[in-house]
Amino acid sequence: MREMKNKLKLIAQKLNQPRVLVIGDLILDEYIWGKVERISPEAPVPVVWANKLTHMAGGAANVANNIRSYGARVSLTGVIGSDKNANLLLEELKKKKIETKGILVVPDRYTTVKTRIIAGHQQVVRVDWEHTEPLPQETTRGIFNFIKKNISGFDAIIIEDYGKGVINPQLLEGLILFAQTHKKIILVDPKEDHFQYYRGVTSITPNRKELENGVRNLKIKDKKNKLKLDSDRLFTDKDIDAAGSRILEYLELESLLVTLGEQGMKLFERGSRMTHIPTVAQEVFDVSGAGDTVIATFTLGLCAGATKLEAAHLANFAAGIVVGKVGTAATNRKELLARIEYRSPERSEGKWR
Repeated sequence: MREMKNKLKLIAQKLNQPRVLVIGDLILDEYIWGKVERISPEAPVPVVWANKLTHMAGGAANVANNIRSYGARVSLTGVIGSDKNANLLLEELKKKKIETKGILVVPDRYTTVKTRIIAGHQQVVRVDWEHTEPLPQETTRGIFNFIKKNISGFDAIIIEDYGKGVINPQLLEGLILFAQTHKKIILVDPKEDHFQYYRGVTSITPNRKELENGVRNLKIKDKKNKLKLDSDRLFTDKDIDAAGSRILEYLELESLLVTLGEQGMKLFERGSRMTHIPTVAQEVFDVSGAGDTVIATFTLGLCAGATKLEAAHLANFAAGIVVGKVGTAATNRKELLARIEYRSPERSEGKWR
């Protein structure tokens, strides 16, 4: 374990060096903070006395924020509307020094906004403003042209698919082939009903639910037909192993990293073993945004020369840090190095598939 710890520390020190392009659905997270003292006379709902309004960059922009928090350079491409919320989102990105030249304005679409009304520490309601239909073809071409023009400046591409229309089959078909030709690392945070579009990327990082539903949507069974896909029951650990192996093969991936919450992660590698990595989280306050931290750290680790297992261990440490913070959070190299030093990597449980 000492050798692994030293290797992880060396890699973590280099996480500020890569340049990453993040493509996907951009979201402005808006929070209205207040307190409740009475019920409305108009309807049986609480009246929230608002006293604060805050904004954060969400969706694909939060992944970019996680990359930037390590000191690495990151560029975003996606779409915003021609509205005040677009300006608010761009202001948040400017504060984080995230490059925005690849963001296109589509006047006929809303800037996606998720407004959360918080009373005390309790979320009362969420209001979403969004378009989910695919982008106009000319906008998709604009995004792809930006990628083609700038591909040489990036070490890796992260595709953040929230199902809001930016990530569509036409874009992915050209993008994946183009990135492969230029030997770029391609990571995907998947949408569970879009798995069929991701064939040929380097890796995808679904959580347990996304993997289960992705396998069901593709109707993929393991070779011995042990997966019962016609049921809504939760997958067992053996089901997860079989599903991960089949997705890896079906989508022709180099690896598949499945996040399992308090059970840690499972890494599936082509031609190699499945490795279970136990969680190193000390306390869990909030899991929101942990998946963004995982894909950001995993990607930067691969760019910095880590093996997929080493990059997964780094992502596991990073996730253990952010779930101990309140709200959507990120970590940095200093915190990551301290956590690696404090805790040796848990002994991985590997087995051949």
